[in-house]
Amino acid sequence: MIDKNLQEEIEFIIELDKMKSTFRQTSLIDKSRRENDAEHSWHIAIMAMVLSEYADEDIDTSKVIKMVLVHDLVEIYAGDTFCYDEVGNSDKSERELKAADKIFGMLPVEKGNCLRKLWEEFEEMNTKESLFANSMDRLEPFLINYYTEGGTWKEHDISKEQVYKRSEPIKYTSNKLWEFTVDLIEDAFKKGYIPKLK
Repeated sequence: MIDKNLQEEIEFIIELDKMKSTFRQTSLIDKSRRENDAEHSWHIAIMAMVLSEYADEDIDTSKVIKMVLVHDLVEIYAGDTFCYDEVGNSDKSERELKAADKIFGMLPVEKGNCLRKLWEEFEEMNTKESLFANSMDRLEPFLINYYTEGGTWKEHDISKEQVYKRSEPIKYTSNKLWEFTVDLIEDAFKKGYIPKLK
C-alpha cells in the first residue's frame, strides 16, 4: 500500500505539469512562441545561481533558488497576470491567495506550509533573499524584451518610466546589475525597442 504522504506528493508533482502549459506574455528570444511558467521559473533559478555573486549583500542562494522555483506555482490556477495590466492586477492577490490554498494544500501539511512560506516571502519582498529573487523575476523578461527588440514593450506601448518602475527591485539588490539594467533601458529607448509615447 502506498504511503499517504508519498501519494499526496506524487499528485502534487503531477499537478505541476500544468506549469508547462501556463503561458506568459513574454515570447522566447527566437520569437517562435510564448514562454511558459515552467521555463520562466527554471530560467530565473539558473540566473540566481549565476548572478548571485553580484548581490550587494550576502544572500542564501539556495533559498533564492527555492523561492523562484515556487513563486509562480499559483499561476496554475490563477493564470499569469501581465505585469502592466492594471485591470488584471486589481484582483490578482485575491486569485493567487485562493490558488495558494489549493496548490500548497495538496501536500502533507508541514511540506505544504514550507513551500507556502517561500511563496509568501517572495511576494512580501521584505528580505534580502526575496528582493534578489524578485530581481531575477524582473530581469529575465526584461532581457527577453531587449533581445526581441521590444517584445511586449512594443506590443503594449509600455513607456520607459514603466520599465524603470518594473525593474526597481534590481536597484535595491545589486549596484552592478542595476547599472547594467539602466544601460540597457537607455539603449532600448534609443533603438526604439521601448516606444516613444506621444
